[in-house]
Amino acid sequence: MILDLFAGPGGWSRALHVLGARDVGLEWDQWACKSRAASGQLTIRTDVAMYPTSPFIGRTRGVIASPPCQAWSMAGKRLGLVDQPLVHAAVEDLAVGHDTRKRLLAACRDERSLLAAEPMRYLQALNAVGEPDWVVMEEVPDVLPLWKHYAAVLRGWGFSVWYGILNAADFGVPQTRRRAILLASRVRTAQPPTPTHAQLAEPDTLFGPGRTRWVSMAQALGWGATDRPVPTVCAGGGPGGGPEPFPSGSRKALSDSRERGTWTPRADGVVLQSRREGAGWAARHSIRENRAAAFTAEAHRWSWSLRSNNQANATVRSLSEPAGTLFFGHRANECTWVAEPIPASTQTTDTPVVPEPIRITAREAGLLQTFPADYPWAGNKGQQFSQIGNAVPPLLAGHLLAPHLGVALDPNDFTLAA
Repeated sequence: MILDLFAGPGGWSRALHVLGARDVGLEWDQWACKSRAASGQLTIRTDVAMYPTSPFIGRTRGVIASPPCQAWSMAGKRLGLVDQPLVHAAVEDLAVGHDTRKRLLAACRDERSLLAAEPMRYLQALNAVGEPDWVVMEEVPDVLPLWKHYAAVLRGWGFSVWYGILNAADFGVPQTRRRAILLASRVRTAQPPTPTHAQLAEPDTLFGPGRTRWVSMAQALGWGATDRPVPTVCAGGGPGGGPEPFPSGSRKALSDSRERGTWTPRADGVVLQSRREGAGWAARHSIRENRAAAFTAEAHRWSWSLRSNNQANATVRSLSEPAGTLFFGHRANECTWVAEPIPASTQTTDTPVVPEPIRITAREAGLLQTFPADYPWAGNKGQQFSQIGNAVPPLLAGHLLAPHLGVALDPNDFTLAA
């Protein structure tokens, strides 16, 4: 089997499915488990730190591990950096079968920090019987020193190991998501996959084809022209799933189009139409036609970008570029579409009022992580966004896994556009 520790909602599993393989995922979060179940993935709902290693000994081909990043991420308090010496001590002890986790955990500032040492407990037990054949691990960049520690241990056990930082955008993901990666193998030389994309397109040479330009958000979302998108505008539903009508607020609340309907422009001049609630919806909620026009008849006036959070230093990327790293879980981390008028020199009339920010939908966020448009995210909006932000982009996972599986990766199998 392929053992997937901290399996999340199925980023690695989705990649394995495309490549013709399956994993057994260990995951604690109930909503991630529900998403996995709905997509047909084998899952054991458990605490990875408590589950025994014995069921996997003698039957494990590969190990995947993406420990929770909250303790290390720049989106949080980053207490994992404070706890890092304790995590290294746990790895050192577990590598020789000495379990000091209870004592070390008591000293940690963030109890999640020590989860980054858990893969070593499984690897040490499996190594006793000459398993696994390969290992792939992923975390935020600040965990790279820990991967260096793992590499030293694995090399002592006969593995070839590579570790370093990879940018997901270099592999066709519409997101400049940088992650610390560890690749190890007993049966082949471990090396990173060859990048397929670059920030600027490269010409073909005598040595082979050049890399294509990074995939933009517009391409991934299937919005067509990069300067004329129409974000999904839907009714109701805040991050917690409760009602939050948008006309009177400073933001227009969004929801997945499968839940409450999508409003789209029509040739007959009707600017909003509900596919589920009827044309009277706008009148009942006091939506004025001229406010909606910014998303329809006047869409050509706007240049849209994605703002990664509500903070002053938020990453803002044009639709003609990949997104910044998507992360959720806190109100300040909401991603919103923001519009700016196209320069006045291109306007033939007075520049209209800039439309208000629009929250990204779970469907859109999933597409920017290279999940299918119809991926069955479970839970309310907050729970869905948390899963999406913590997941490994399946397309990046496919590039990392394909060499270990001995199969060729076809990026076209990872559908991006809706």
